[in-house]
This record gives sequence, structure tokens and C-alpha cells, in this order.
Amino acid sequence: MSVTTLDASSSHILDNPAWAALTGPHAHFAQRIGRAARYHQDVAPFYAVSDEDDPRAWADLAALVGPGGTASVRGVTEAPEGWEVARTGHGVQLVDTSLRAEPDPQAVRLGPDDVPEILDLVARTEPGPYLPRTVELGTYLGIRHRGRLIALAGERLHPPGWTEISAVCTDPDHRGRGLATRLVRAVAAGIKERGERPFLHAAATNANAIRLYESIGFTLRCRTAFSLVRHTGAAALEETA
Repeated sequence: MSVTTLDASSSHILDNPAWAALTGPHAHFAQRIGRAARYHQDVAPFYAVSDEDDPRAWADLAALVGPGGTASVRGVTEAPEGWEVARTGHGVQLVDTSLRAEPDPQAVRLGPDDVPEILDLVARTEPGPYLPRTVELGTYLGIRHRGRLIALAGERLHPPGWTEISAVCTDPDHRGRGLATRLVRAVAAGIKERGERPFLHAAATNANAIRLYESIGFTLRCRTAFSLVRHTGAAALEETA
């Protein structure tokens, strides 16, 4: 897989996209204490700190989660004192470099009334975390067959100038028809209409998805880790001046 080079400001934003979203376009979905923030717990499971090397940010995260609390954070494989890494997964981040974006005449806009169907499809296909209010994060599009939702894709993290395409999934009985590609292109069309650029994440082990995304115009930007960290309370991090 090739690696694209981005300008410094964009690179910085995508190195910490959840923080950039929670302190920017998605601030109205955020619960924040100083240098730590999270989405409302029925919207998305992600937390972020302003700087993983800043003890003050971890102190704020500790206040946010409470003793024994957990947080799903990106880019952390070793936790500081007072924390432990409970689980780590590895992923890749890809950005649009030559994607052909276009609306799809069969794609329908999904909303709160469609959440039960969305959650059912997500449970059967496991594209990643999806909660009852995730649909509020951006545009979600679906394709139906005989009235039943069979494919889905939409917008999740929203750092300034960028929008993540997420929840890309297709019912197993309808795979191999290019539905996922069509929906990715359709979601990307809306993103580009706003003057923004699409990006996405995939599990590092999901070779089929990575090959698909690269074949339609995404390029690997970086590899990263996604960790669940737990506040052990063994040592309190003190605020420094």
C-alpha cells in the first residue's frame, strides 16, 4: 500500500481526528473537561485528549471517566501512570486521493426512524460501533431491497475540512453487487459538495476492505492503534502550571 503526503495542517488534524471533531464541528455532541472530551454515550464511543504526551490531558480524562472508568482512544499503545491498556486493535487511515464521487439514484437518506433497521444490519455485519444516535453525526444513506435495508454507509468523525465515511456494510445475501462502493461514492459526493475531503478507517486485518477502498481511489495515510484504556486510580495525575 502506498502512503500519501499531506500538508502539515491537514496532517495534524487527521493525527487526532476525534479531538478536532469534538472541539470543532461536533462540539455540540461533546462532553468535555479541559484537554479531554468524549461523544455523548448514545452517539459514539470515542474519547480524545488534546495531546497524549501531556499529563494534564490524562488528568482531565481521568476526571471525565472517573475511577475505574474506561475510554476508547486512538493512537495510544502505552498508558501513563494511573492507567492501563485493557485492549488494543490496529487499524489504518485512508484518505481520498482519486475517488469518483457521485450520487446514487437508489440511495435513500436515513434518519432516526430508521435506527432499528440500521442497528439490525450493523449487528449482522459488524462494520464497527454504531449507537442509537450515531445517525445524527452526518448523512447516512442506505439501499433497500423489497423494503428491507440491505446496505449502509454514512458520515462519522468531522474534523474541520474533512469527513469520515463509516458504517460501510452490506447484508451477506446481497454482497458482490457493488452496493458498498456505490454508497461510499454517494456519501463522498455530499462531502465534496461541502468543499470537504473524505477519509476513513479500517481494521488493519481487513485486507478485503482495504483493497476495495484503494481500488476506488483511497490511499493509505497512516497505520494506527485504537485502545481501550482503564483509569486504575493507582496514582492521580496532578495538574501542572
